[in-house]
Amino acid sequence: MQESNEKDKFAAERQAMVRRHLKGRDITDPAVLKAMADVPREKFIPLECLDQAYYDGPLSIGCGQTISQPYIVALMTQELRVTGDSQVLEIGTGSGYQTAILANLAKEVFTIERIERLSLAAKQILTELNVTNVKFHTGDGTCGWPESKQFDRIIITAAAPQMPKPLLEQLKTGGLAVLPLGADYVQELVAIEKTDSGLKTRFICGCRFVRLIGKFGYAE
Repeated sequence: MQESNEKDKFAAERQAMVRRHLKGRDITDPAVLKAMADVPREKFIPLECLDQAYYDGPLSIGCGQTISQPYIVALMTQELRVTGDSQVLEIGTGSGYQTAILANLAKEVFTIERIERLSLAAKQILTELNVTNVKFHTGDGTCGWPESKQFDRIIITAAAPQMPKPLLEQLKTGGLAVLPLGADYVQELVAIEKTDSGLKTRFICGCRFVRLIGKFGYAE
């Protein structure tokens, strides 16, 4: 009975999150709103932070990393314009929450995390949630997916000094990338479209993320 009550409690908090923090702001994509309403964020939160599972702010997940606030997850997903045919590359698996949201919308998600402990934990959670369209890799995400492949969409969940060249090469022409650019204290969330004539960059909003560590990012 206690487990059932807790599940109902989190479901109510999730609906309140969607209503207040997403619909109440500028998240309007029905598919994104449904994904945010369906994915149990509490599964990706450390036990000591469960009472803050639907707090609209980032939370620590250990290893110097965070799970982004629900609004930012929804905003980045909405700006990425994922469809059921999209193959998405995610740089920075982290808790796996953003991965799960993307998996609800995309044909397939390929996700890279440099910290093995986080990657394994995220994979276990998504397996428990019966998410089957995600491929995991542990390594330097700034170097791109290890196999020769191109993607319709790329999302980077850590701040980069610029879009890493290997990731640009793995983005299809006509594809879209969403990522934060900037240093520790001044960052901008941007959308980059790759066209036949070059790159089109659009500013979305100011933001704050941990740094993207790697060969084509920041030094550790």
